[in-house]
Amino acid sequence: MSRFSLENYETVEDRHARALQEHPDLRCVIVNHTTPEDRAVSTWVVEARVYKDAGDQAADIPKATEWAFEVDGTGMANQTSALENACTSALGRALRWAFAGSKGPSRAEMEKVQRGATPRDWLAEGNKLDDVKQLRVLWAQAKQGGADKETLKQLEARARELGHSEGGDS
Repeated sequence: MSRFSLENYETVEDRHARALQEHPDLRCVIVNHTTPEDRAVSTWVVEARVYKDAGDQAADIPKATEWAFEVDGTGMANQTSALENACTSALGRALRWAFAGSKGPSRAEMEKVQRGATPRDWLAEGNKLDDVKQLRVLWAQAKQGGADKETLKQLEARARELGHSEGGDS
């Protein structure tokens, strides 16, 4: 049983609507930073930028920015909509930081917690890779995803091992 109630969390849509009421000229921009290396491991990487108005957007002075990544095929929404899910996550957090008074994590983020989303097995994924560049991308995702130091060290060791077996530097 969950130790929290989803009713205590705003949806990203509600958070966005509230921000628009306070700032009618609000600008929200999603930037897709996904690289070919990210796509090689079925990952999307996005940044959300929130601007109070057109002037702030023109001067590129965001009130807040946030990043998110999602992996195709993991979890329910990511079966078909991993990119959209990443965009919503990044936007929800950016709106949270931009406008104090929001209710912490978005409802969508807490729904993931409630479903008991299985954490990624970074080492298993790393052991399947045979390309140093892909391992570096995975390491960055693991670090962003909160992997422990030992896991990160083991991914680094795997990258060094592959780099030496290819006769190059890792």
